[in-house]
Amino acid sequence: MSTDVQNARLLVDSAQRVVDAALAHAAATTEGGAKIDDHQVHTERVTYLATQVRAARELTSAAERLEAAGRADSLMAAEAFVYAAEATHALGSAIDAAWEDFGVGEAVAAIQAQAVRDAMRAGLSEARIREIGRARIASGGVNNIELQDEVASLTRDLARDFAKNEVAPRAQEIHRKDLLVPEDLIQKFAAQGFFGSSIPEEYGGTGMGDLSMIIITEELSAASLAAAGSLATRPEILSKALLAGGTDEQKREWLPRLATGQTIVAVSVTEPDIGSDNAGVQTRAEPAEYNGQRGWRINGAKAWCTFSGRADVLSMLVRTDPDTSKGARGLSLLIVPKAPYYGHEWKHEQAEGGTISGTANPTPGYRGMHSFTLAIDNYWVSHDNLVGGDAGIGQGFFLQMGGFAAGRLQTGGRATGVSQAALEKACQYVAQRQQFGLPLAEYQLTQYRIGRMSALISAGRQLTYAAARNFDSRGVEAPMAKLLACDVAVEVTQSAQQLHGGWGYSEEDPIARYVVDALVLPIFEGVKPILELKVIGRQLLAQAAK
Repeated sequence: MSTDVQNARLLVDSAQRVVDAALAHAAATTEGGAKIDDHQVHTERVTYLATQVRAARELTSAAERLEAAGRADSLMAAEAFVYAAEATHALGSAIDAAWEDFGVGEAVAAIQAQAVRDAMRAGLSEARIREIGRARIASGGVNNIELQDEVASLTRDLARDFAKNEVAPRAQEIHRKDLLVPEDLIQKFAAQGFFGSSIPEEYGGTGMGDLSMIIITEELSAASLAAAGSLATRPEILSKALLAGGTDEQKREWLPRLATGQTIVAVSVTEPDIGSDNAGVQTRAEPAEYNGQRGWRINGAKAWCTFSGRADVLSMLVRTDPDTSKGARGLSLLIVPKAPYYGHEWKHEQAEGGTISGTANPTPGYRGMHSFTLAIDNYWVSHDNLVGGDAGIGQGFFLQMGGFAAGRLQTGGRATGVSQAALEKACQYVAQRQQFGLPLAEYQLTQYRIGRMSALISAGRQLTYAAARNFDSRGVEAPMAKLLACDVAVEVTQSAQQLHGGWGYSEEDPIARYVVDALVLPIFEGVKPILELKVIGRQLLAQAAK
């Protein structure tokens, strides 16, 4: 095993022992996570450090697997060493700043041992990071890592070609003019099977699995986050809910339509006064018959319902039990049909007498889909469209959260794609742009910044890939991937923009689009603080208490 990988493993294992001790202390302090709200700041700290160490472990493991298979990747090994050193350093600094809060006691010795300290300093050496930067610049920043999965490799080639030839030429115009994703692009997207990559073959999908889905998402997001990378997010969320709790009839009816793009779906959960507290949804659905058919009448408002104008159906979380004290257990998930609309404002009037109207919310980035605020008035939906049927009444929150887990996993892929696009653009720019008589690529600080960007992206990517290989809608891996990869995207895109100087602030340059697109990533599919406290933190502390 290479020295870099050996050092990365030493750092990761040492840091993990300290993180385990910190989690055990936090679990005792919060009574297994029950009192997180009394210790929010510390819970956030421990959660993020645990996520960084987890990412370092996954990146190191990926480098080890390649070496064991005789396909060593020296650049990945170097990145694993650098990121493991950064995660270990962050852990030690946090503990030094709040010793009593962490309560790790003698366990801290694991990262204070001289061999570990020497490895950490070597990993953080600017010369080492600049070496990574020089290699990345020389290769144009392109990601060609070995996937050790033939299907995933072929999928990457297919998605990359589609992104380059079909999406990239349109991406800048869609963003600058705030256009809707063109219909012909959606049809071409569907023809490639991208909508159904993780839907089983028996329901019309390709059944390639979650890793292939993530790789498709990553490649398409590198071309355009909204106009391509996010097209399959909403079908993924609904399909996971259907697979988990839909009736056999619902699976047979809806999954093939989602897999082929015949039915475009939007997710309607957030409300104007209800953001991350999904259990507090107020939009009501009351039992109502129409022409002798059992159904529900919906009244209320929804917010940030992305792509709901163009969508054929809305996957809508509603309160079916008027007793609000039941909270999450009073919610159900409805598939709400509507006609597609293509403007920034729309109104759908149904024959059954109800209406839904939408007004797009202007946003600085993530353009191509439009996010709407919806007003829903007496809108009727058949009981056949309640996910799970009678058994699904009161189960909507739990089905939706399972779907959101898939959305978070995919957002890890989306964020990695945006980061990758920024890295490639930065590598190309610094190789061409000259200042003070030299290409920017010749300067040490440029090399250092590119090298660190590359290590961060690799950590987020391998954490996301690991979550995809072992996807568990109730686990912490997918939310961890979302948390870290989205922060990486924000940092990397802004670093890349700074390397472009004034041109990076021009909307004529794609780098400005990457920056504003990245800003939304830590917000949707669970805003960062909620993800850290209520999702990852709660699970980690509950596990540590056992």
